Amino acid sequence: MSLSPAFLDELRARTSLSALIGKTTKLQKAGREMRGCCPFHNEKTPSFYVNDDKGFYHCFGCSAHGDAIRWMTDQRGLPFIDAVKELAQTAGMEMPAQDRQSAERAEKAKGLHEAMADAATWFTEQLHGLAGNEARQLLDRRGIAAETARTFGMGFAPDSRGRLKAALKDYGDPMLVESGMLIHVEGKEPYDRFRGRLMIPIRDARGRTIAFGGRIIGEGEPKYLNSPDTPLFDKGRTLYNLDRAAPAARKANRVLVVEGYMDVIALAQAGIAEAVAPLGTALTEHQLERLWRMIDVPILCFDGDAAGQKAALRAAHRALPLLQPGRSLSFVTLPGGQDPDDLVKAGGAGAMEALLREPQPLVDRLWRNEVAAEPLDTPEQRAGLKRRLAELAGGIADDSVRAEYQSDFRRRFDAHFTPQRKPFVPFQRGRQPWRPGPALPTGPVTEDAKAFRAAGIDRVLAKAVLAGLIRHPVEIARHMEVLGSLRLADGALGRLFEAVVDVALEDRRTGDALDSAHLVTILQKSGFGEVASDLLRADAMPYSFTQPFGDDQRSREDLDEAIAILIARPEVDAQLAQATQAMQTRFTDEAFERQVALVREKQALEMRLANLCQSNEDARSLGFEGN
Repeated sequence: MSLSPAFLDELRARTSLSALIGKTTKLQKAGREMRGCCPFHNEKTPSFYVNDDKGFYHCFGCSAHGDAIRWMTDQRGLPFIDAVKELAQTAGMEMPAQDRQSAERAEKAKGLHEAMADAATWFTEQLHGLAGNEARQLLDRRGIAAETARTFGMGFAPDSRGRLKAALKDYGDPMLVESGMLIHVEGKEPYDRFRGRLMIPIRDARGRTIAFGGRIIGEGEPKYLNSPDTPLFDKGRTLYNLDRAAPAARKANRVLVVEGYMDVIALAQAGIAEAVAPLGTALTEHQLERLWRMIDVPILCFDGDAAGQKAALRAAHRALPLLQPGRSLSFVTLPGGQDPDDLVKAGGAGAMEALLREPQPLVDRLWRNEVAAEPLDTPEQRAGLKRRLAELAGGIADDSVRAEYQSDFRRRFDAHFTPQRKPFVPFQRGRQPWRPGPALPTGPVTEDAKAFRAAGIDRVLAKAVLAGLIRHPVEIARHMEVLGSLRLADGALGRLFEAVVDVALEDRRTGDALDSAHLVTILQKSGFGEVASDLLRADAMPYSFTQPFGDDQRSREDLDEAIAILIARPEVDAQLAQATQAMQTRFTDEAFERQVALVREKQALEMRLANLCQSNEDARSLGFEGN
């Protein structure tokens, strides 16, 4: 089928967008437009506008934007062609003619949809008849209310090899076999696939039954049985409850992924309607993409047992190559091996909501799993951890997300294996001076403390960092807070830093993309051209991030490292001076050990900085011993 631009334009022109959206969203007249609360995110003050003349909707809160077809695909969750068909039928337009093969496939699919709908109706009738007594008792034991069972279309398949086949005989055995409702073994008569099971319809995004899941009533294996893949049903592309969860997810601004049908049904009965489940398989790439069409960061709520956590980790690894800026996963681990069904039965929706308030980001789940994977006592084991983290980050296709993961893993690795030191609070006027003892005092970081740190900053390294920020201005926003102490530096250095930050903030406010050449041009106009040019001379400093050419990713990583060292060194120096004074005042084993630890920490910082130099000769010229 070919849908021409002219056909689609005519379809949009014949569709009243406000009438279409008004079926599910309350709209009020606002001048020449209609206005209401956005259906794509929670809000109390209307910021969602519909313009019939121009044929589009727009939300000034979340930037949702589109036409009638986009509304059907994004808000209703329909595939594009189904959205067009439904709009065309409403508008009284004939769809373009199909080729013969397409027409045959459409006719076959129509027959299969009708067969599946009739099967669902028959199963529901059996559940409420005499034969369904045992299945109804199972629902009672599981705490599933009759209204909930009706909402999800639950039914019962009698323990018979031919009852369904006889009930749907008008469709013929070949179609029922193709639909997955009958099993055909060579040389034998086809027979019912589902026997003696509680039946749960699986629906597509339009709410049409395309398959079934069956739970055994008594003893037997398998406990759950799904329809096979058919022309209507691809279990790797389908999510259970998608038709009901999609609109609920947009309203709640979240979507939950749980392991099974009963978890979805129990959560819905408890008032949490935005849950879906894969169908007996690990989450696939297609299912992840479908989730991301609804919500940028779906929450995986797999069971707290070993199998559930293994499934969550598989999903995390499968998602990595597909990550994009703002698009990720988060995780909730249920306590004590419980599943969501157990949790809401014991504690109601509140117990689930308490866990959902603090989901674990994907990067945390990956880091903690790798750290716990094996002992980290030897250099070889730590090198193994570093390699595994690098492989994880390296599998991310998007350049910017990959660079962020590499930087994040590097910071976590350094922090994990750097000796922890107690926070330093400098002497402040009006307070009692520190006295030697078992621990340093703690307290808020005041302006005096910031000034103290700024005074201790290595000006040579600060110049290099400034040069790096001018070379890579996209890094400014990421380090704005930690570099705040540079504002307190005296002289041209502090003034230049303020000018660089002001330019970055202005471009961020206006949405412009800030590059190095543009930044230098603005600095020249502001009277900082000469000092900026001196910093950017290729021979001025020997670091990768100060050079005009080279590996951009490595330069940005090295700049991250330099900034971390720049901020850390003044505190280490101050604490070392304080520890030395304590030793001179009163020698104790604890004071001596602290002094030694701080000396080693300072040496480690110096070595880290030396490793950023491009050669051993450069390191020695700055007073370091290169590797």
